[in-house]
Amino acid sequence: MDFIPQNIDDFSADHTSPETALLYDLNRQTHIQIMIPRMLSGHIQGRILSLFSKMIKPKTILEIGTYTGYSALCLAEGLAKDGKLLTIDKNEELEEFTQSYFDKSDFSSQIDFRIGNAMEIIPTLKETFDIVFIDADKANYSNYFDLVINQTNTGGFIIADNVLWSGKVAKPIDPKDKDTQAMADYCKKIHEDSRVENILMPVRDGLMIARKL
Repeated sequence: MDFIPQNIDDFSADHTSPETALLYDLNRQTHIQIMIPRMLSGHIQGRILSLFSKMIKPKTILEIGTYTGYSALCLAEGLAKDGKLLTIDKNEELEEFTQSYFDKSDFSSQIDFRIGNAMEIIPTLKETFDIVFIDADKANYSNYFDLVINQTNTGGFIIADNVLWSGKVAKPIDPKDKDTQAMADYCKKIHEDSRVENILMPVRDGLMIARKL
């Protein structure tokens, strides 16, 4: 869904720092080779994630939902020199494609890419995180938040993608539309949680940014 006129979106993209050559190729090849390429974060959102990461200079990042690795590579741009990014995805079919781009990047030694169920993997992790990025199955957003909030460092950020869900959350919700209801419930949950301060940014399909107090 277009939240702003196309000419303004184009102007914004034209006046945003370009993606790297590797990200440009990943963007292009995702659109050529992979189903549902709109799941990729893309240029403007990718630069937002990169700038957030560079401002925070995280030592640890957790990403839930890797897809083809675009957002992970953007977030990795701000990692501390000894920092690590752990990204989890359940889609084995994309593993080889995604890993090939991680291997080509400057962050290959800092990215830990795991295939599996995030709901099962996260409870086994001993790390705490400066940034958590949630971009996986919508029904579990609230569950993911509950799993990671105690493993997020004070002052750390939990960022969730697609929370506007093509604008459907701002309209009467069909009781059968479970994904839209899950996104609306997540927005309400974060907004009412006293452990965080938050802002919902209407960028692309919506970014809910929560900072742990």
